[in-house]
Amino acid sequence: MSSDARSGPSPSSPASPSAVAARFTGRSVTGGRPLSGALTEVDLDDGRTVVIVKTADAPGAARAEAAGLRWLAAAGTVRIPAVHGHDERSLVTDRVARGPASAEAAVRFGRDLAALHAAGAPAFGAAPPGGPEDAFIGLAPMRNATGNDWPSWYAEHRVLPYLRGAVDAGTVGAAEAADVERVCERLPELAGPAEPPARLHGDLWNGNVLWGADGHVRLIDPAAHGGHRETDLAMLRLFGCPYLDRVLAAYEETAPLAGGSAGRVGVHQLFPLLVHAVLFGRGYAEQALAAARAALRPEK
Repeated sequence: MSSDARSGPSPSSPASPSAVAARFTGRSVTGGRPLSGALTEVDLDDGRTVVIVKTADAPGAARAEAAGLRWLAAAGTVRIPAVHGHDERSLVTDRVARGPASAEAAVRFGRDLAALHAAGAPAFGAAPPGGPEDAFIGLAPMRNATGNDWPSWYAEHRVLPYLRGAVDAGTVGAAEAADVERVCERLPELAGPAEPPARLHGDLWNGNVLWGADGHVRLIDPAAHGGHRETDLAMLRLFGCPYLDRVLAAYEETAPLAGGSAGRVGVHQLFPLLVHAVLFGRGYAEQALAAARAALRPEK
């Protein structure tokens, strides 16, 4: 039976990670170790297989993540841990055997990431097949409403909702917010040449890039949707990544970015920075405001 067929509503009381792993893999469990409040590593009965059970607090978060992982995996590019199944509160995936980062793996990752983006999406904001419109980026809600025009879609669904949240929380002042609003108004001229929707990971920071023992990168914890490929790359730049220069060079060799892309990095970083401002406070708000003001400065 497929994992989709086994997916169903959560029981009235949460099952243990071991019980969830047994239900979705069809295997007996021999042991387990909590990795964090939300993650448990579970051993299966063949003595070799280990899976990760992730527990989600928000209804629909596990479904959104499972759909995103499957959509990214369907591109056949960057490697993605296999999904064994999910329900309303839990997700079971393969564990990634970790290894050291290397230049060779970074080059391969850059090429594979370009191919992932090129796999495309039906529209900007398109959710993965089977994924909910109301999804998440980390712990923040993220709405996958679609649009045909990237500048207006990005402003409406990826910048302004989080700006409003930051203003409502007092993290960004109303006068400060005007700078971000001006960037949104000028996005048609700041966005660069139009591109088709790319298949984005959507939360591409270093913690979601796992360097495998086999020399291949795996991506986890996506906020997958159709978007502009420069957004994934801007997030990777924002939070750093081992051998980042190799990753970006290999990407450019495979799928060159439109001219002027370096000047658009801050525009694409507004989305993750404002998400972080909502979740984590003023420090990220200040970074978002600095990025907005830099984007508004005339080129010399």
